[in-house]
Formats: sequence, structure tokens, C-alpha cells
Amino acid sequence: MTAGRADRGCRRWLVSGRVQGVFFRAATRERALALGVDGSARNLADGRVEVLGCGTPMALDRLEAWLHQGPPAARVGVVKEQPCPGPLPAGFTTG
Repeated sequence: MTAGRADRGCRRWLVSGRVQGVFFRAATRERALALGVDGSARNLADGRVEVLGCGTPMALDRLEAWLHQGPPAARVGVVKEQPCPGPLPAGFTTG
């Protein structure tokens, strides 16, 4: 049985460190989709990656834990949770 939209939450993280040019966004998309999380990952001009995730609390906790490590070439410094903007997205995009 899948969770309904009422069981879903949304979180936004800003990830700093060596997170651009190391397939961080693509790897985040793969991990999020495997966890059933919708959202997005995009590079910011200041070198951070913004990750928006919407899913069950357990899936979001697992994605957040993974963000602290990232893909093998990444060197994550800080993962900071921020207020989640706007409507819940469907699917997962990178930009």
C-alpha cells in the first residue's frame, strides 16, 4: 500500500562542500527515486546544491542521511535544512 499525499511532507536542504561537478545532482535523483521521493536538485551560483524532497517522513530521513555522504567523488561539508517553498512537486528533476 502506498502512502497518500496527506502522509507526505516536504523538506529543502542546502548542501555545501565539493558537491558540484561530481554527479551529486544525478546521484541524488537516483537515490530519491529509489526512496519514492519527488523533488529536485539544482546547482546554486555559490557552489552549493539545493535539494527539495517530498515524500514520507521515513523516506525523507533516509534521503537526508544520504545527503551527508553523497556520491563517492563528493566531499559534503554541511547539510542545512531550510523552509520548503511552494507546492509539492511530482517526479524528480535536476537543473
